[in-house]
Amino acid sequence: MSSHTLSVDVLVIGAGPVGGLAAALLAGTGLAVAVVEAAAPAAIGRANSDGRALAVAFSAQRALKAGGLWPHVAAIAQPILDIRVTDGASPLFLHYDHRAVGDQPLGWIVEAEALRAAALARLGELPGVKLLAPARVAEWRYGPGAVDAVLADGRAIRASLVVAADGRASPTRAAADIGVSAIDYHQHGIVCAIAHRRPHRGIAHEHFLPAGPFAILPMAPATGAAHRSGIVWTERSALAPDIVAQDDAAFLAEMAPRVGDFLGDIRLSGTRLAYPLSLQLAERVIDRRLALVGDAAHGMHPIAGQGMNIGIRDVAALAEAVVDARRLGLDPGGAAVLERYRRWRGFDTLAMLAATDGLNRLFSNDFGPLRLARDLGLAAVERLPAVKKLFMRHAMGVVGDLPRVLRGERL
Repeated sequence: MSSHTLSVDVLVIGAGPVGGLAAALLAGTGLAVAVVEAAAPAAIGRANSDGRALAVAFSAQRALKAGGLWPHVAAIAQPILDIRVTDGASPLFLHYDHRAVGDQPLGWIVEAEALRAAALARLGELPGVKLLAPARVAEWRYGPGAVDAVLADGRAIRASLVVAADGRASPTRAAADIGVSAIDYHQHGIVCAIAHRRPHRGIAHEHFLPAGPFAILPMAPATGAAHRSGIVWTERSALAPDIVAQDDAAFLAEMAPRVGDFLGDIRLSGTRLAYPLSLQLAERVIDRRLALVGDAAHGMHPIAGQGMNIGIRDVAALAEAVVDARRLGLDPGGAAVLERYRRWRGFDTLAMLAATDGLNRLFSNDFGPLRLARDLGLAAVERLPAVKKLFMRHAMGVVGDLPRVLRGERL
């Protein structure tokens, strides 16, 4: 490589919330970090949001706070105080009340573009981070103690470790010849935001309908909309494109019976979109000086709202493994660090993929005996406070072998 090569400890591919958090956590401990992002900075965090709402679990918020991203979204993050789960028209339900596990929210709802903008803003605050955007890696070259990335414009970066946070279609994963296993659910997720007359009171609703789950997520106010909610509507792939293509009046008429009347009159707030739903798992999450995190490593159904949270758990575990190795004078991209990361994240990832897949298959149908069994199951959990509290703690992300930042400790 030439004398103009940028030498860093860690190269992160992708400046979204997961990649941005990885860079921020590592740079915050004194590591030199470069971030390569395909999108132009001006295109990130645009004011004309598409209305996508992301659930941030309680433990994930701790990690975002540790990385310095949270102050950029705290004012527009809507706390989730309660969660109400229902199955179609059944009178039986499951209700999670945040007061059962303390005085903190179960999580928060933040718009996707706001989190992307927060990641970008935080990277700009850190002197130990070099952001290259828009940019893409054209070639990878491996040496005995580092990996060299040659960008399409000829710039070069040398790093001990590469972190791939570049999404489900990850070019970095493909360049490492890592395959993926996938299950097509033949469903689409329709996402949008609505404004409504009555307040949501911080309650998230999950309705299980024959075509799939229909979520109503409380959102913070916006200009011209004092009360807002995010919609995540699972629909059969054969129907979703036609539903989204309708004019606003027809789209609202299709959606209104699913929302119900508890929010009062509703109207669209922003645009809408639909995307295919599938389960995806990389054949391996590590390679030579490479770690996959977030959607590059795994993709799951949005039924539990845990996709980004699992990516944040990846980052928290990887950052701890890297920082601990560096403090001992070890190679931050060495095999021991990567193997620790792989072992740490393996079971949790597979368990969450299995849980979301199983829930979607269980509830996305209208088979009578099965519907009766799951309704009785919801009612049973509702009447077992200890079991319900455990489920709530799982949803908050505070159960299991947690990295330090997820426990609210310093990295």
